[in-house]
Amino acid sequence: MTVGLGSGRAVWRVIEKIEERFGDQPPIRAAFASNRTAELARAANIEAVPLDGRVRLDLALDGADEIDPHMGLLKGGGGALLREKIIIASADRFVVVAETRKAVDRLGQSFRLPVEVVRFGWPETRKRVLEILPTAELRRRDRDEPYVTDEGHLLLDCELPPTDDLERLAAQLKGTVGVVEHGLFLRMADEALLGRPDGSVDVRSL
Repeated sequence: MTVGLGSGRAVWRVIEKIEERFGDQPPIRAAFASNRTAELARAANIEAVPLDGRVRLDLALDGADEIDPHMGLLKGGGGALLREKIIIASADRFVVVAETRKAVDRLGQSFRLPVEVVRFGWPETRKRVLEILPTAELRRRDRDEPYVTDEGHLLLDCELPPTDDLERLAAQLKGTVGVVEHGLFLRMADEALLGRPDGSVDVRSL
């Protein structure tokens, strides 16, 4: 199979399990959503494939920060949301791998919404985002330096207030000048595998 691998602990654990099961000859090749995922996959001898417009992924695997009852996702806590969304859009099927504690009644309940913006004039972009969302805080690293994504952009972490129209909100954000992408992954997941602490798995599908 040709698969897409997202980013985060759940995906990295999947890579470890692939290596444990198949050794140095895994029967897949993959596109990677983050530099860290690519590094771990190379160490597991997973062949890399480019998204060159000719490759179609059979399956995308990725985690989520939150998943709501309608299989809507909030993602981007690890900062790879743009590449993750490109990977998912390039796949025939998208399966979420996460823990049951990531299931919420509404998105934004326990995580802020990441909004990826270009560096040029980012304070002006932030002003435009604040016309849509109540808060927009620049994500920073431990030394108070701005967090920069693998694509060289900045992230604004925003409060996501309760709303009955997430799709309208997503469209507003995507249409804002200076915004590259946002962490709302709506109508994208086909199935979710949610692990319980006892090792059992809840399976959700549309």
